[in-house]
Amino acid sequence: MNTTDNNQSVAEQMAAQLQKLATRLHEMERNDLLLHALGVPLLEELRIEAARGRLSKLVIKKDFTMLLPGYGNQEVELQPIHKAVYLLFLAHPEGIEFKRLANYRDELARLYMATAKIMDKNKILETVDHLTNPLDNAINEKCSRIKQVFSKLMDEYSASYYIISGHTTKHVAGSSRVWFERLKVITLPRELVVWE
Repeated sequence: MNTTDNNQSVAEQMAAQLQKLATRLHEMERNDLLLHALGVPLLEELRIEAARGRLSKLVIKKDFTMLLPGYGNQEVELQPIHKAVYLLFLAHPEGIEFKRLANYRDELARLYMATAKIMDKNKILETVDHLTNPLDNAINEKCSRIKQVFSKLMDEYSASYYIISGHTTKHVAGSSRVWFERLKVITLPRELVVWE
Protein backbone atom coordinates (compact mmCIF):
# COMPACT_ATOMS: atom_id res chain seq x y z
CA MET A 1 0.00 0.00 0.00
CA ASN A 2 1.51 3.35 -1.00
CA THR A 3 1.55 6.45 1.20
CA THR A 4 -1.38 8.12 -0.58
CA ASP A 5 -3.61 5.04 -0.13
CA ASN A 6 -2.53 4.75 3.50
CA ASN A 7 -3.32 8.44 4.18
CA GLN A 8 -6.72 8.00 2.52
CA SER A 9 -7.47 4.97 4.68
CA VAL A 10 -6.44 6.78 7.88
CA ALA A 11 -8.54 9.83 6.91
CA GLU A 12 -11.58 7.62 6.27
CA GLN A 13 -11.13 5.88 9.65
CA MET A 14 -10.88 9.26 11.40
CA ALA A 15 -14.01 10.49 9.61
CA ALA A 16 -15.90 7.35 10.71
CA GLN A 17 -14.79 7.88 14.33
CA LEU A 18 -15.76 11.55 14.15
CA GLN A 19 -19.19 10.65 12.80
CA LYS A 20 -19.78 8.18 15.68
CA LEU A 21 -18.69 10.74 18.27
CA ALA A 22 -20.77 13.53 16.71
CA THR A 23 -23.83 11.26 16.60
CA ARG A 24 -23.38 10.29 20.27
CA LEU A 25 -23.01 13.92 21.38
CA HIS A 26 -26.09 14.84 19.36
CA GLU A 27 -28.10 11.98 20.90
CA MET A 28 -27.01 13.21 24.35
CA GLU A 29 -28.32 16.65 23.35
CA ARG A 30 -24.84 18.13 23.77
CA ASN A 31 -24.61 20.09 20.53
CA ASP A 32 -22.92 22.81 22.59
CA LEU A 33 -19.90 20.53 23.11
CA LEU A 34 -19.95 19.49 19.47
CA LEU A 35 -19.94 23.12 18.38
CA HIS A 36 -17.15 23.93 20.84
CA ALA A 37 -15.06 20.98 19.57
CA LEU A 38 -15.46 21.93 15.91
CA GLY A 39 -15.24 25.68 16.39
CA VAL A 40 -17.29 28.30 14.57
CA PRO A 41 -14.71 29.04 11.80
CA LEU A 42 -14.52 25.35 10.83
CA LEU A 43 -18.30 25.04 11.01
CA GLU A 44 -18.64 28.00 8.62
CA GLU A 45 -16.12 26.40 6.23
CA LEU A 46 -18.14 23.18 6.29
CA ARG A 47 -21.34 25.11 5.68
CA ILE A 48 -19.77 26.82 2.66
CA GLU A 49 -18.53 23.47 1.32
CA ALA A 50 -22.02 21.97 1.71
CA ALA A 51 -23.64 24.93 -0.09
CA ARG A 52 -21.11 24.82 -2.91
CA GLY A 53 -22.44 21.45 -4.00
CA ARG A 54 -25.96 22.91 -4.36
CA LEU A 55 -25.04 26.05 -6.29
CA SER A 56 -26.36 26.45 -9.81
CA LYS A 57 -24.34 27.53 -12.79
CA LEU A 58 -24.99 31.06 -13.98
CA VAL A 59 -25.30 31.05 -17.76
CA ILE A 60 -24.79 34.41 -19.48
CA LYS A 61 -25.98 34.39 -23.08
CA LYS A 62 -24.67 36.62 -25.88
CA ASP A 63 -27.61 39.00 -25.41
CA PHE A 64 -26.74 39.18 -21.65
CA THR A 65 -29.75 37.11 -20.59
CA MET A 66 -28.79 35.38 -17.33
CA LEU A 67 -30.13 31.89 -16.59
CA LEU A 68 -29.86 29.54 -13.61
CA PRO A 69 -30.00 25.93 -14.94
CA GLY A 70 -30.09 24.57 -11.37
CA TYR A 71 -33.34 26.46 -10.80
CA GLY A 72 -35.25 25.22 -13.84
CA ASN A 73 -33.43 27.61 -16.20
CA GLN A 74 -35.04 30.57 -14.46
CA GLU A 75 -33.99 33.93 -15.80
CA VAL A 76 -32.34 36.45 -13.51
CA GLU A 77 -34.42 39.42 -14.62
CA LEU A 78 -32.35 42.56 -14.23
CA GLN A 79 -32.66 45.95 -15.92
CA PRO A 80 -29.73 46.84 -18.23
CA ILE A 81 -28.03 49.07 -15.63
CA HIS A 82 -28.25 46.32 -13.00
CA LYS A 83 -26.82 43.82 -15.48
CA ALA A 84 -23.95 46.19 -16.24
CA VAL A 85 -23.13 46.61 -12.54
CA TYR A 86 -23.40 42.85 -12.00
CA LEU A 87 -21.17 42.04 -14.97
CA LEU A 88 -18.57 44.56 -13.77
CA PHE A 89 -18.30 42.86 -10.37
CA LEU A 90 -18.39 39.42 -11.98
CA ALA A 91 -15.39 40.44 -14.10
CA HIS A 92 -13.45 41.42 -10.96
CA PRO A 93 -13.36 38.43 -8.57
CA GLU A 94 -10.74 40.28 -6.51
CA GLY A 95 -13.44 42.81 -5.57
CA ILE A 96 -13.92 46.54 -5.99
CA GLU A 97 -14.20 49.24 -3.36
CA PHE A 98 -17.23 51.46 -3.97
CA LYS A 99 -15.11 54.55 -3.31
CA ARG A 100 -12.83 53.50 -6.21
CA LEU A 101 -15.60 52.82 -8.74
CA ALA A 102 -14.50 55.87 -10.75
CA ASN A 103 -11.45 53.81 -11.78
CA TYR A 104 -13.89 51.43 -13.53
CA ARG A 105 -16.03 54.15 -15.14
CA ASP A 106 -15.10 53.32 -18.76
CA GLU A 107 -15.58 49.59 -18.25
CA LEU A 108 -18.97 50.15 -16.61
CA ALA A 109 -20.01 52.51 -19.42
CA ARG A 110 -19.07 49.87 -22.04
CA LEU A 111 -21.06 47.21 -20.21
CA TYR A 112 -24.07 49.49 -19.85
CA MET A 113 -23.97 50.39 -23.55
CA ALA A 114 -23.82 46.68 -24.40
CA THR A 115 -26.76 45.74 -22.15
CA ALA A 116 -28.91 48.82 -23.03
CA LYS A 117 -28.56 48.81 -26.78
CA ILE A 118 -31.31 51.31 -27.57
CA MET A 119 -30.64 53.89 -24.88
CA ASP A 120 -29.23 57.38 -25.46
CA LYS A 121 -25.45 57.45 -24.98
CA ASN A 122 -25.57 60.71 -22.97
CA LYS A 123 -28.16 59.21 -20.61
CA ILE A 124 -25.95 56.14 -20.15
CA LEU A 125 -22.90 58.27 -19.31
CA GLU A 126 -24.93 60.39 -16.89
CA THR A 127 -26.11 57.25 -15.07
CA VAL A 128 -22.55 55.89 -14.95
CA ASP A 129 -21.36 59.19 -13.46
CA HIS A 130 -23.93 58.83 -10.68
CA LEU A 131 -22.87 55.24 -10.02
CA THR A 132 -19.17 56.05 -9.85
CA ASN A 133 -19.58 59.14 -7.68
CA PRO A 134 -18.52 58.13 -4.14
CA LEU A 135 -20.88 60.74 -2.67
CA ASP A 136 -23.92 59.33 -4.48
CA ASN A 137 -25.91 56.37 -3.10
CA ALA A 138 -26.83 55.03 -6.57
CA ILE A 139 -24.45 52.04 -6.45
CA ASN A 140 -25.93 50.85 -3.15
CA GLU A 141 -29.42 51.07 -4.64
CA LYS A 142 -28.38 48.99 -7.66
CA CYS A 143 -26.73 46.33 -5.48
CA SER A 144 -29.82 46.22 -3.30
CA ARG A 145 -32.01 45.56 -6.31
CA ILE A 146 -29.66 42.80 -7.52
CA LYS A 147 -29.83 41.18 -4.07
CA GLN A 148 -33.61 41.39 -4.11
CA VAL A 149 -33.84 39.61 -7.49
CA PHE A 150 -31.55 36.72 -6.46
CA SER A 151 -33.29 36.41 -3.07
CA LYS A 152 -36.60 35.79 -4.84
CA LEU A 153 -35.07 32.94 -6.86
CA MET A 154 -33.32 30.97 -4.10
CA ASP A 155 -32.74 30.64 -0.37
CA GLU A 156 -30.78 33.35 1.43
CA TYR A 157 -27.65 31.28 1.94
CA SER A 158 -27.38 30.28 -1.74
CA ALA A 159 -28.17 33.85 -2.81
CA SER A 160 -25.22 35.09 -0.75
CA TYR A 161 -22.90 33.58 -3.39
CA TYR A 162 -24.58 35.40 -6.29
CA ILE A 163 -25.05 38.89 -4.84
CA ILE A 164 -22.56 41.72 -4.53
CA SER A 165 -21.56 41.63 -0.88
CA GLY A 166 -18.98 43.15 1.40
CA HIS A 167 -15.60 41.74 2.31
CA THR A 168 -13.37 43.74 4.64
CA THR A 169 -9.61 43.19 4.73
CA LYS A 170 -7.48 44.69 7.48
CA HIS A 171 -4.08 45.98 6.42
CA VAL A 172 -1.25 46.84 8.81
CA ALA A 173 1.72 48.92 7.69
CA GLY A 174 4.42 49.17 10.29
CA SER A 175 3.34 49.34 13.92
CA SER A 176 0.94 52.28 13.97
CA ARG A 177 -0.83 52.46 10.61
CA VAL A 178 -3.92 50.30 10.13
CA TRP A 179 -6.44 50.63 7.32
CA PHE A 180 -9.35 48.62 6.05
CA GLU A 181 -10.08 47.75 2.45
CA ARG A 182 -13.85 47.39 2.07
CA LEU A 183 -14.19 45.37 -1.09
CA LYS A 184 -17.46 44.39 -2.71
CA VAL A 185 -17.37 40.98 -4.36
CA ILE A 186 -19.46 38.23 -5.91
CA THR A 187 -18.29 35.04 -4.19
CA LEU A 188 -19.77 32.63 -6.74
CA PRO A 189 -16.97 30.28 -7.84
CA ARG A 190 -16.09 31.43 -11.35
CA GLU A 191 -16.11 27.89 -12.70
CA LEU A 192 -19.91 28.07 -12.27
CA VAL A 193 -20.14 31.09 -14.59
CA VAL A 194 -20.76 30.05 -18.20
CA TRP A 195 -20.44 32.66 -20.97
CA GLU A 196 -22.15 31.69 -24.21
